[in-house]
This record gives sequence, C-alpha cells and structure tokens, in this order.
Amino acid sequence: MSEYTYEHFNNRELSWLDFNERVLEEAMDERNPLMERLKFLAIFSSNLDEFYMVRVGGLKDEVLAGFNRPEDKTGLTPKQQIKAISMRAQELVETQYATYKKITKQLSNQNVRFLRPKHLNKAQQEFVKEYFRTHVFPVLTPIAVDAYRPFPMLLSKSLNIAVEIASNGEGKKRLALVQVPSVLPRYLELPTDDEEHTDLILLEDIIIQFIDSLFKGFVVESTMPFRITRNADMPFHEEGSRDVLKQIEKELKKRRYGVAIRLEVQQRSLRKELLFMLQDVLDLHDRDIFIVDGPIDLTFLFSIYSQIGMEYDDMINETLIPFIPEGLESGKDLFQSIAKQDYLLHHPYHSFDPIVRFIVQAAKDPNVLAIKQTLYRVSGDSPIIKALTDAAESGKQVTVLVELKARFDEEKNIQWAKQLEKAGAHVIYGYKELKTHSKITLVVRILEGGVLQRFIHLGTGNYNDSTAKLYTDIGLLTTNEELAEDATNFFNWLSGYGERPSWHQFETSPDDMKDFFLNKIEEEIKLHEKYGNGRIVAKMNSITDRAIITKLYDASSAGVKIDLIIRGICCLRPGIKGVSENIRVISIIDRYLEHSRIFYFYQNGKEDLYCSSADWMTRNMKKRIEILFPILNASHKTYIKDMMALQLVDNVKARRQRSDGRYVYVKRENNEEEIQSQIIIHQYTGGRWNNIPSVFEREPSNWAEREVLRLRAENEKMTDD
Repeated sequence: MSEYTYEHFNNRELSWLDFNERVLEEAMDERNPLMERLKFLAIFSSNLDEFYMVRVGGLKDEVLAGFNRPEDKTGLTPKQQIKAISMRAQELVETQYATYKKITKQLSNQNVRFLRPKHLNKAQQEFVKEYFRTHVFPVLTPIAVDAYRPFPMLLSKSLNIAVEIASNGEGKKRLALVQVPSVLPRYLELPTDDEEHTDLILLEDIIIQFIDSLFKGFVVESTMPFRITRNADMPFHEEGSRDVLKQIEKELKKRRYGVAIRLEVQQRSLRKELLFMLQDVLDLHDRDIFIVDGPIDLTFLFSIYSQIGMEYDDMINETLIPFIPEGLESGKDLFQSIAKQDYLLHHPYHSFDPIVRFIVQAAKDPNVLAIKQTLYRVSGDSPIIKALTDAAESGKQVTVLVELKARFDEEKNIQWAKQLEKAGAHVIYGYKELKTHSKITLVVRILEGGVLQRFIHLGTGNYNDSTAKLYTDIGLLTTNEELAEDATNFFNWLSGYGERPSWHQFETSPDDMKDFFLNKIEEEIKLHEKYGNGRIVAKMNSITDRAIITKLYDASSAGVKIDLIIRGICCLRPGIKGVSENIRVISIIDRYLEHSRIFYFYQNGKEDLYCSSADWMTRNMKKRIEILFPILNASHKTYIKDMMALQLVDNVKARRQRSDGRYVYVKRENNEEEIQSQIIIHQYTGGRWNNIPSVFEREPSNWAEREVLRLRAENEKMTDD
C-alpha cells in the first residue's frame, strides 16, 4: 500500500459542514419554490443543532479530558478542529440569515408577511393582545436571578428571553429570565382583510410586547432573546452495567442539561452586558457565540412549510405520487405474490405501504408462526409497532431487536420496547458495546402439509413509514432459501450465545464486512491489471474509513475507474494526480434525502452488486452490527444500475468534489438540457422510461448523457403522439 499524507484527505467534521452548506445552497437556489427554500433553511438549522450537540460536544469532551492526539486523516487535534469548525459555521450561519431575509422579502411580495408588533394594524393588535391574555400569559413563568436565586439550568435548545428590569424610582438593574413556551406554536397567524394575504407574528415578539405585565412595579429596561445548545454526546459507561435500558434512561436525563457548547443571541436585541453575563455563567469562548440577524432557531420554518406552505400551490413542489409494483397492491395476498417472485422496492419512488402491509398481514395471518425484526428508528405512531403488538397478543412468536442507542430516538425506542414486552413479545437489545443498525425482517409461515416457508425483507433504510416518504432507500422482499437461512442464523446470533455463524450470502460487521470490501477492491485491481476494464461505483451517505479510502486510492493508481455518489461526509479527495485521479465524487441534494447504500464491482463483466445498511464509515465497520446482501435478480440489477447511471449524469442537483475538497455544481454546457435525476427516476420507476442502458461498462459522461437525452426525446415524442 502506498503512503498517503494529510493533504490527501478531508477532515470529517469540516466535510460535514460542507454537506450542510450544500443543504443551504438549496435554500439559496431560486429555481426552488419559496416554501421549499424555507424548508431547507429549517433543515440546515436542525442539522447544525445536532452537529453541535454531538460532534462538537464530543470534541469538547476530548479537550476537557486533555486528549490532544491528532485524528488519523488530516492530523488536526480536537482544539484545532473546534477552531476550524467555529470559523466555518459562523460563515455559514451568516449566509443562512442573509438568505432568510431575502426569502422573507420575496414571500412578502407574494402576500406572506412576517410582522413585528409595530407593523400590526389595529385589529391585529387587539387580536394579539387577547391571544396573549388567554393563551400565553397563563403559561409564562418569570425567573428572577440574583444572589439568592442563581442562574437556572436552562433546557438545551429552549428559547429564552433575558429581561433587564429596574424598580420605579431606582437606578439599580435586575435580571430575570422568561422561557418562550415550547408547548405553544412558535408563530401566530393574524387576521387579514382578505384570504389572499397571510400575516404571521412570532411568539417571542408577542411576549416581549407585553412582558411588562410579568413585572408589576418594575420598569422593563431591555429584552434579549437567546438560546443555549448543550452537549448531547451520550457516553455509555456500560462496563458492569446489568441493565442497558435503565442505563440509557439515566443518560437521557443528563442530556437535557449537559454542558453548554453554543449560545445564540438575536442581533437586533443585543445587550453587551447581558451577553457577557451569559458567556461568563455558561463558560463559553467567544467562538461559541452566534449573533444572528433574525429569529433564533429557524427550525420553526418546518411548521410554516407544512401549515402555511400547503395553502400556496405555486410555492411548493408538485407532489410525486409513489408507485406500487404489480402484485403488491392493496388487497393482494402479499405472501402469495412474494412466493412467486422477488420484489425490489426503491423508496419513495415505490410506496412504503407494501412493507407496512407485509408486517400487518403477517400479524393477522393464522398460518404465520413467527415474526422477527430489527427496529432502529420508527415513526411516532408506527403501524409496524401496532402490528407487532397485535401479533404478540395473538400468541405468535414475536422477536424484536429494539436498538436503544439510536441517537435522539432512545426515549421513543424505550417506550416501544416496554409496549412490546407488555404485549408478550420477546424484546432484545443486542450487544451492549455495539449498535444494531441492520434492517431486516423474517416471517416464518406454515404451508399445507406442515412445510415451513420463510419470507424476508432486507433494506438500506429504517422501518419508519414517515421518513420513507422523504428518504431514498432500497428494499428487497424475497423467499430466497440462502438469504432465509442467513436471516434465521442472524436472529439466533443476536438473541442467543455463540460465535457469528457462517453466511451463505450475507456479509456482516463488525466481523468481516470491512475485509470483504477491501478484498473486493483488491480483486478489481487484479482484474483491471489483466483485462483493463476495472470499474467501481458506490453510493452511500458518508465515507470516513481510512483503510477503505487508501485501498480506493490504490485502485485509482492502478487505473480502475471509480465513481462515488456520497451525500454527506467524504474524507476522500478525488482528482489528485498519482493518487485519486481516476476517482470522481458527486453529491446530490434535492427534494429527497439520498440514503441508500449500494456497491458495484464490475469484476470483468460478472457485475457484483450489493446493498447494505452500512456506509463506508469506521463506526459502521467496527462499532455496529450491519448486513450487506447481494442483488441476485438480473432485472433488479439492471434497475439499480440505471438509477445510479441517472445520478451520475445529473447536472441540476449534483455537485462534484474538487481535488481541494470543496464542492461545485456540475456544469452544463450551452443549450444542454437539464437532467434532474430524482425527477427522471420517478418517471422511470413509474414505467415511463424503458431500457436505459447502464454506464458502468464504459466512460459515463458524454455517452450516458447522450443516452438519457435521447430517451427523453423519444419519451416526449411518444407522449405527443
């Protein structure tokens, strides 16, 4: 293996910020409808919150512990990473708020206005006054801060107002805090003269307008909204712990009141004395302070999008209706259909409903003896949980591995685990030192004559019927005997004792998946040296594992052509002469979140294709239980290759990574037609496109582009005829 230096890699944390910048670019992209742009601003904020709570929180823990070892790819110490993160994040937040102001101005021109109290007409003022009296005032609790009442432990991510007050006739100032109630909507829709206008006012502005009513006998000198973000990185000290569930419940209580790592303050209300006081109390560095030119915490825009945006058809994207493959429609016997043929589903282009009905039918079918399933994340009111509960209560053998360590879903998963146990299901929590991230369901059904048949679902995404409408994932429904045997052994391995079994078709982590990938890349190198046609295409969320990256560099140096479709973190740098000049990296940020994990190796025409729950990240290879499974059906292979081919020629939402690690939009030549892969994939999945050839056997760029454009022209001609 060749030696590679720090200049050949991207830092994981800074690469993540580059990803969130691409999310922000979608808010800036004027080709997107206005409400969709607001939604991307909210996604950016939500992403950054989690990044600070987990990644920055973890780095600060390392600094406090005196850990100063450089990370293995770019050589940055935790302190250096925190400094670089702060500089980059400050730049991005400044751009975010400039974008917010621009979008709200455009919305105002379209009759959707965000108003402050001074902008309200008389009727609106009376409406707000009454709303404050009846809905807001009873919920508020002012908190005094003085020598006898110390600064309270404010909840992470809660919005608060610092209030400076003085007694009538006294010059001495005092401090109080008022929390903006999270139980109330963040904004209020105001009455207007006609239905074509929508006027909104933020809750904190309403509170500030009438805040003097909370401090009778005092004069309110100033108010300053602020928000604290706390460390939510959850270390599980499980050595000697006998009850994982209780351990996590204990840690969850700590998370809400972890060490402060970020302070956000509203620029227009900034009071330096209050800011210095907060900074001192929270023990924050200057770089941890974000002074924002607009409302704090733009995640409230999610609600604007879903509640207000839906009233304006021209401000949101046209809904793409998902398709249901023939044989899996509502009312069909899914077991009969799956017994006849395997089904590949590509969500959300294919509806997730057949997967839900697969579990529901299994729960109701008297011939089903057992259901076994892993659950990592599910929706708030999950029909899958209800079906499993019904199955257990009816006496079926139900085994569910609930991953309690699914970050930010721990509390919800604890509730599901208790509900399932109460219903009689056998609930297991896997291995305490590993996360079970695999996505798998096994249904055992008895046929006439006492013969057992096993039905399996394998996927790249979670059993979450809500996110399945937004995340692109691959799912396979099959009765393949070798996959069924592997599935049976997999669940027995998780629930019992014993070494990892030998697999027929699976590869799993943490034991052998990484070596499998390294060996496949090495095989591609050797075949390329012999035949000159080496080709690797991989699609995933992130790539951070140094060993896999360096093996890809070896393959590139040997001449193997490599295309990587990486949505998020990418520690690999493409296009470096003598290192990665045969590697191309693109990232697609569009209306759906690219979430599927797909791995293709040309193998001199054999074409091995795999899907997995795992990314090429060290945590997936070492600290999680993951499944990699092959795509065996020829038509399924063709479909997946065509989908990836379309993404490789995307020239609307694709960005390519340069050799310096930064991303730029893929350029279109003059008069070149736009290719937005997610839209075309939706058409293809619905049967409007036929015989899109794969790009994997030859150079992808010009040839693939010509083919896609030719097929589009033929499709339009057929539609006109």
